[in-house]
Amino acid sequence: QVQLVESGGGLVQPGGSLRLSCAASGSIFSINAMGWYRQAPGKQRELVVTITSGGSTNSADSVKGRFTISRDNAKNTVNLQMNSLKPEDTAVYYCSADGRVSRYSTPYTYWGQGTQVTVSS
Repeated sequence: QVQLVESGGGLVQPGGSLRLSCAASGSIFSINAMGWYRQAPGKQRELVVTITSGGSTNSADSVKGRFTISRDNAKNTVNLQMNSLKPEDTAVYYCSADGRVSRYSTPYTYWGQGTQVTVSS
């Protein structure tokens, strides 16, 4: 069993910054990709940015140049530094981790409970 806990969400003005954090814990054998997705009211969940254990990233065009992901493989944590925030960034942000609970387990995508980010004047 793997648990993901997010923190750092809140209310910020347009142009401001927030830093989200996520920590994975539990019976973790390995984690490949780890990162962030978001879901705005009335919309489907979408990719924000992910990072593999080797450092490769995959991000949405809408956040490139503004959001930066970082990861500590040893601690199984991932952070998201969000700068130049826009109202359209308002959403619930979910941490995700693609991992295994044992050497021979099938890879599974785990999700955190989500943290609210609101960008408003």
